[in-house]
Amino acid sequence: MTNTVIDFNQFHDTRKEIEIAQEAVTSEIKTLEDLREHIDENFVKALDLISSVKGRVIITGMGKSGHIGKKIAASLASTGTPSFFVHPAEAAHGDLGMITTDDVIIAISNSGESRELVDVLNYCKRYGIKIISMTKNPDSTLAQASDILLQLPALGEACPLGLAPTNSTTATLVMGDILTIGMMYRKGFTKADFNVRHPGGKLGSVLQRVSNIMHTGASIPLVTEDDFMDKALLEMTNKMLGCVGIVNKDGQLTGIITDGDLRRAMNMQLLFTPVTRVMSSHPKTINADAFATEAVKIMNEKHITTLFIVDEQGKPTGIIHIHDLLMAKAA
Repeated sequence: MTNTVIDFNQFHDTRKEIEIAQEAVTSEIKTLEDLREHIDENFVKALDLISSVKGRVIITGMGKSGHIGKKIAASLASTGTPSFFVHPAEAAHGDLGMITTDDVIIAISNSGESRELVDVLNYCKRYGIKIISMTKNPDSTLAQASDILLQLPALGEACPLGLAPTNSTTATLVMGDILTIGMMYRKGFTKADFNVRHPGGKLGSVLQRVSNIMHTGASIPLVTEDDFMDKALLEMTNKMLGCVGIVNKDGQLTGIITDGDLRRAMNMQLLFTPVTRVMSSHPKTINADAFATEAVKIMNEKHITTLFIVDEQGKPTGIIHIHDLLMAKAA
């Protein structure tokens, strides 16, 4: 008996599948357009309430709403608004103790009738904890129990059956995103603040300060304006950064000698030549508080591989090499 292998791909209508995908995207776009047009004063009131709480923003929701809620909590927390997710089913088994009277609740339910939220809502009402709701139904139990309603569009789902959460979860996610962005604006949240909360990964790398990467102290290759090239060469060789800085009697950086300068100045009397005759004046420098990406930008634009870091008086406090930036994954 011969086994017959059926290629199910032959039954697929490629054009139809692409059409279905495009229709789904169009449906979700319409939902977001509706959301955009209906952002009202309640959004500002929600920001006011979140800004005023002494505690944390507690996100809760069941099923797909819960998954979106976890992302919202993570986004808020990483941008300066203390927040975490509490599972509504676990809340009734002790996790209600994680919620204090200093907190505010953001409860998410597309229908507004999730039974698992009842215990959380009752707890909040008992202890006077403010509730912000995200739901499409203003007449729902959740909406009526909340202090502020952030109403979601009620345009159905992109799912062909109209059942699987698609449009609704997208709208909820975006509602959480604009709350996060609104709070960032309220707090004046900066790149530096972001870096503090994201020390790992690529974002943490590119947002590092120069001060965290630069060579300092005895590692800085320096000679004075009174020195000759023999000393400069020894300093370059010992520090192995491909350059040496020249400072005046006040300790201010006035020049730099690089490998390229050496090649251009090469002659039999080089070792006995004053450093001031070989150095390039007014070298490019950067501040220690600058981001590592700013150092990379200067190096790329000026086609150089090292930068001295100077203080307000122009005195060198460090040096950074392109290899340091590469090692730190900032370049």
